[in-house]
Amino acid sequence: MTDARADDGALIEVDGLEKVFRVRRRRRTGGLWRIRRVREEVRAVDGISFRVARGEMVGYIGPNGAGKSTTIKMLTGILTPSGGRLRVAGIDPSRERTRLARRIGVVFGQRTTLWWDLPLRDSYGLVRRMYRVEEARFRRNLDRCVELLDLGALLDVPVRQLSLGQRMRGDIAAALLHDPDVLYLDEPTIGLDVVSKARVRGFLRDLNTELGTTVLLTTHDLTDIEQLCGRVMVIDHGRLMYDGAPAGLHEVGESERTLVVDLERELPPIEVAGARTVRVEGPRQWLAFPASRSAAPLVARIAEGFPLVDLSLREPDIEDVIARMYAPGGAAGGPGVG
Repeated sequence: MTDARADDGALIEVDGLEKVFRVRRRRRTGGLWRIRRVREEVRAVDGISFRVARGEMVGYIGPNGAGKSTTIKMLTGILTPSGGRLRVAGIDPSRERTRLARRIGVVFGQRTTLWWDLPLRDSYGLVRRMYRVEEARFRRNLDRCVELLDLGALLDVPVRQLSLGQRMRGDIAAALLHDPDVLYLDEPTIGLDVVSKARVRGFLRDLNTELGTTVLLTTHDLTDIEQLCGRVMVIDHGRLMYDGAPAGLHEVGESERTLVVDLERELPPIEVAGARTVRVEGPRQWLAFPASRSAAPLVARIAEGFPLVDLSLREPDIEDVIARMYAPGGAAGGPGVG
């Protein structure tokens, strides 16, 4: 079996992928709650298809319960699909999970792959032995990760003593020590401060650019998507609803950013081209404007025409963007479009 199909260069191939869970529902019978033996089907992933080329960095987003984690678990071989076709680097994940493990790296948000009571250094040593990484290659990869993720002071700290942000950086390093072709990331910047987020984003950007590592990223932080990914896929109720550029996501969803403006004194609602005032509380005003547009011209007009003290920018939430896209009568025409 070859690694990736030569005809389209896709490293990840998904065709009509389905995952159906059979569950028992609690029913009220005769005034009592009882577990009936009738099983119901829950379609967590409902016939999605896509390709990811070698070297792409793709955002895979959606509201909680949309089917993102189920998809990732099928891509890694943890779950077996109920239907459809799936290949990663030419490998069927559910049939050759051990072989695939040497080709992929995975970071699952709140679940660490590190050993809880061991310092990072020892955890990385165990990872090396598990993947049988030769010493020189392991040392090269570890040194790179330690430098770029600022892990030097943490190598001798037990994992249980690390903060969430520190542990996340440690998990990212562990996932890369064996030079995977594909890296799956679930909320890689969760719990990080602004400086640490910038460091992780820069590291992932360099990883993708310099080594050509294919990255599939799930996150609730739209800034992660906008700064890292040239392509974003939206899944909702198990179906692929959007596949395109991040800017197009804002345009389709008609999402808005919010500029919070603090003035020297209380004034009537600000009237400025390209934005609308949605809220006023004393000298503070909230202005909404299309998320697909830059905030710079708006800030310049406000600074020129009003007694500005301070301002901040609030990004739209992913759930809000998707709700706008697929609400009845919304820009995308309701669920099922895509």
